[in-house]
Amino acid sequence: MSRRAVFAGGWPLRKLTGVQMVGTGSFLPEQVVTNEDLQSLGSDPQWLVKRTGIRERRHAPAGMATSDMAVAAARQALATSGTDPEEIDLLVLATLSPDQLMPATATTVQDQLGLQCAAMDVSAACAGFTYALVTGMQFVATGCSRRALVIGSDTNSRVLDPTDRSTFPLFGDGAGAVILAPGSREQGALSYVLGSDGSKTDLLCRPTGGSRRVFDPAAANDRSWFMQMDGRAVFKWAVRVVEDSSREVLQAAGLEVGQVDWWLLHQANERILDVAVETLGVSQEKVIKHMARYGNTSAGSIPIALDETVRAGMIERGQIVLMCGFGAGLAWGTLAFRW
Repeated sequence: MSRRAVFAGGWPLRKLTGVQMVGTGSFLPEQVVTNEDLQSLGSDPQWLVKRTGIRERRHAPAGMATSDMAVAAARQALATSGTDPEEIDLLVLATLSPDQLMPATATTVQDQLGLQCAAMDVSAACAGFTYALVTGMQFVATGCSRRALVIGSDTNSRVLDPTDRSTFPLFGDGAGAVILAPGSREQGALSYVLGSDGSKTDLLCRPTGGSRRVFDPAAANDRSWFMQMDGRAVFKWAVRVVEDSSREVLQAAGLEVGQVDWWLLHQANERILDVAVETLGVSQEKVIKHMARYGNTSAGSIPIALDETVRAGMIERGQIVLMCGFGAGLAWGTLAFRW
């Protein structure tokens, strides 16, 4: 069921119920890279902790790609839900670091899992999982899918400049997955919003490698192929978008801040989360955090946090989970989801 409303900022708010999550999974590479391991970049380990909350992150080994992590997370989700791969009739993969530019990495994942279904990538960077989740939910809610597999997976270490101390220490590699199925009318997104502001694309981007600025193999020292970020500007925007979109989504759902049981916000920077939740008046005990161990895993961030919270037995049926993803685009997606 989809219902449209519009809040003061002009972004459409909608309701999408009749969908439930029946399985979750995640995968993190074994290789741990600590702050101390990155001191050769000129990064102070304690400064990183103080400014970002990140103490370590995981890096995929040579030979491991985004699809490999996605497959591992998906297999765990299939196992926890008791879902036969033959039941999956839709695969949506969110990633900013595909195995290759063409075809979609989702098709590689589909083949590795032995699925017979439509498979597509969603490109919305760190907001990618929320975009992919809403896409999968739409198919399930309308009866066009009975079991949808939604994955967020990113090998960030491959698209970051290893000599850039302003970005390289912030990100890690990882993947998370959920399986969606039809649910009761009380389950699903009581309210959600997807938004983007394309006027600020230059704040967080990879300038080279597309049709506008083709990669030049002769330009051996051109670092523009790697991710670039205006950290200060993105920080200010992220705090605002988490605060504003969360308030508006909850208001549209008829909920108060205190009625949210768990806050699963994109794990970009601990200071972003702390400032936003303090302004909202959220108890820190309700905010799930894992960036100290994994760094920013982009599209993998929210589903990894979701899987770990579910496996810990913390989320109960009927509880409200607020998810908010935000990143390059600039794009964001926020949902008030009743479990």
